[in-house]
Amino acid sequence: MMHTADSTTCVIGDIHGCHASLTRLLEKVLHRADTLVFLGDYVDRGPHSREVIATILSLCTTHPRVVPLMGNHDFLFLQYLTGGDSSIFFRCGGMQTLTSYGLSPSATQEERMKRVPPEHLAFLRSLPLFWEDRHALYVHAGLQPGRHLSQQTAQWCLWTRESFLLSTHDFGKPIVFGHTVFPQPYLTPDKIGIDTGAVYGGRLTALLLPDREVISVPGEAVLT
Repeated sequence: MMHTADSTTCVIGDIHGCHASLTRLLEKVLHRADTLVFLGDYVDRGPHSREVIATILSLCTTHPRVVPLMGNHDFLFLQYLTGGDSSIFFRCGGMQTLTSYGLSPSATQEERMKRVPPEHLAFLRSLPLFWEDRHALYVHAGLQPGRHLSQQTAQWCLWTRESFLLSTHDFGKPIVFGHTVFPQPYLTPDKIGIDTGAVYGGRLTALLLPDREVISVPGEAVLT
């Protein structure tokens, strides 16, 4: 598919295992998206992390251009699966992710590898920290002001909040991000935040660019 000036990029905010919300949102936006960007946080807190990843993997085979980015929760899950420190993972809703894969907290490394499909592990390993097209820059949490894209770190891209939000640095394009929850999409000329708290009883939000059209569906009110 030609990626022309008038092509539409659809960006979807933090899903957190809210698979029913994701399915409803995709019904509203998929036919309009030349490019589909996911801002990360597919897992944790909500009930259906496994199904969310399976749906995005399926989209990757049927839709012309799908760009799933890494979120901090996806990073924590990957760390857990590969034997790294898992204490933060469990504090951040990891239990619900394990339940969706039929795993218990005491699962051995062998059990983890057996229960999590290899393509899901490969998916987590493959997620980039950011992406850009003619419309915007896309990242899970934010970018470090004054630093070239090639020099951005995982710490900033996955975890930053106030330092990024309060910055007036001009990256040349708007930055579309998730991670920080807003009651309504945060729309300014240079920053657009679309994590509207689906897993906290808020909404799951999509943004269509270049028109800045917002489409959302109710979240699953798993955590309030």
